[in-house]
Amino acid sequence: MTISKRTKKQIHLGAHFPGVNNTTVWTDPASKSQIEFDSFVHLAESAERGLFDFFFLAEGLRLREHRNKIHDLDVVGRPDTLTVLNALASVTTKLGLAGTINTTFNEPFELAKQFSSLDHLSDGRAAWNMVTSSDAFTGENFRRGGYLDRADRYVRANEIIDVAREFWDSWQSDAFVVDRDRGVFGRESEIRTVSHSGPQFDVTGRFTLPRSPQGHPVLLQAGDSDEGREFGAAKADAIFTIHGTLEDGQKFYTDVKGRLAKYGREHADLKVLPAATFVLGDSAQDAAEKADHIRHQQVSGKTAISFLEQVWGRDLSEYDPDGPLPDVEPSGDVSITRGRARHGDPRTLAQQYRERAEAENLSIRELIIAVTTRQQFVGTPAQVAEDIDSYVQNDACDGFILVPHITPAGLDEFVDQVVPELQDRGSFRTEYTGNTLRDHLGLRHPYQQREGVRAS
Repeated sequence: MTISKRTKKQIHLGAHFPGVNNTTVWTDPASKSQIEFDSFVHLAESAERGLFDFFFLAEGLRLREHRNKIHDLDVVGRPDTLTVLNALASVTTKLGLAGTINTTFNEPFELAKQFSSLDHLSDGRAAWNMVTSSDAFTGENFRRGGYLDRADRYVRANEIIDVAREFWDSWQSDAFVVDRDRGVFGRESEIRTVSHSGPQFDVTGRFTLPRSPQGHPVLLQAGDSDEGREFGAAKADAIFTIHGTLEDGQKFYTDVKGRLAKYGREHADLKVLPAATFVLGDSAQDAAEKADHIRHQQVSGKTAISFLEQVWGRDLSEYDPDGPLPDVEPSGDVSITRGRARHGDPRTLAQQYRERAEAENLSIRELIIAVTTRQQFVGTPAQVAEDIDSYVQNDACDGFILVPHITPAGLDEFVDQVVPELQDRGSFRTEYTGNTLRDHLGLRHPYQQREGVRAS
């Protein structure tokens, strides 16, 4: 059945400025500084020119270490996330500004104030990507260290959001008057005192800012565990996923959307946005050859060995990255790499790797390229647009967070070549029709959700 342009779901797009990842090819001459403000401006202006929903900054609170050395693919020395976003508010007019800030090592009042400030300064374009941490290595950079048990990370995250929302809601919409002689001041009876007592926080005080344009900043979340999905369904406006295939995406989409009703939320109140990369070519073969070249840039022989060492937990530098997998068993030492999330039991992973390498006749480097490749759209601009559209129309997601492999100009060709294709398909806006990030994402205002006002 052909879906008419009028009834097609609209695709949501975010632009990711790289932080801690394995995507950016920093050795490519086209890659520029991760510190200079011009780099952030270039990517943000490209995203706004392409009518994207938002610009996204990830964050790392400690540089990853591998065998006691800084991981060679990490960004070192990037400025503070909120500083960058507030600065970008002055050089953009419509683009949403999203930043990752940790819920484990910060306090609800300061986070509420920081994101409310960004929302005011940007006229309603702020978003907070809420992340948790139970990593004692990361915690060493903070007073409380790694005190938080893994089981408690979402307990704290849930409570910190609850307290932040109490602060954001404590000013009534008309809770200030303007007196030209004495400035702006709040009427005491209309600013509610926040009084909260819970397992993580005891807070009594008054918020220092009036309600911001969005009421609450847009809340983003990433987490694939059952508790992460539940937290996203309860608290988030958008959730990032790692599911790359259409079938896996549809299963995740159905699962997390199905959890909304118990929290009094509608299907449209949560957007599902996987991360994805893209490679464009003049033909399908040209794009495939480019994609293969890029993956080999991203995964050098040294990088492949380093990744395998994270699973094996031992020094594998004597092995040839273009040769077969090690014949030794994993040691179980998880301290060889610090500051990085672990995915499963090392011995189980090693067995899976061996089975795949044998079945597909893969070297170490070829295997690591295969197992670390995220969702990729590879083809001509028309093919990439068709693939992206298919995922959204078939309810595998609501859009994508695009991660270019070149910083900061890597998004330019997508904006120039793929966006017009999506617009021709009737799946993507031809102009911004609202001013706030909630407008762009089609999200209800927080008071509408509380009062049960249906989304238009």
